[in-house]
Amino acid sequence: MMDGSQGRILVAATALLVTAGCATVKQDEFRAEMDRVRAEMTAGDAAVENRLNGRVDGVETTLMELENRMNALETDLIALGAEMDATVQRLEASLRFTAPLHFGFDEAEVDADGRDKLSRFAAVVGEHYPNAVVTVEGFTDPSGPPAYNLKLGQRRADAVKAVLVDDAGMNGEFIRAVSYGEDTRRLVDAGAMGPGERGQVNRRVVLVIEHAGTQNTAVVAAGS
Repeated sequence: MMDGSQGRILVAATALLVTAGCATVKQDEFRAEMDRVRAEMTAGDAAVENRLNGRVDGVETTLMELENRMNALETDLIALGAEMDATVQRLEASLRFTAPLHFGFDEAEVDADGRDKLSRFAAVVGEHYPNAVVTVEGFTDPSGPPAYNLKLGQRRADAVKAVLVDDAGMNGEFIRAVSYGEDTRRLVDAGAMGPGERGQVNRRVVLVIEHAGTQNTAVVAAGS
């Protein structure tokens, strides 16, 4: 089977013969023309290969830069977590930061301490991922009807988004707020519910930080 260059040379040779009509084409002229065509084809193939290699190199450079950003973000979140008594977990392409951010029973207000922690968190993320798309996921404990909890989870997610925008100065256009309510697949402790501290572990938000235009994500869970 002929490759692209061979096919183009054959076409050029055919065109040369057709142009010559019934006249006899001298071997020297034919060979010279074929050498010229081969040289053009080789130069064209090399240019295409260089462009492709440039694109590959560009992608590899971008991935390396993102990996460096992820490493820097992990380092700073570990330092922040040490101050907040939080935990940081590195996954394949993400970070999970669990902070002590609490919601009262049947409440969606973020207290002053929680506002401060969210602002400091936003500063760290903004330093390494200024173009991040953030999804705030709201959760509740299993107390109450599922439909009500879905709305309560949304109120919590909206409240956290407001803090990130109003207090921390993040761009609201790149922050989404959604609710999972008491989704049993996402409960931290299925038996933890009710007033006081009993259900706090499930009364939380999860912030998913995704760098725009990449598949690398940082997942940050803010504990209830």
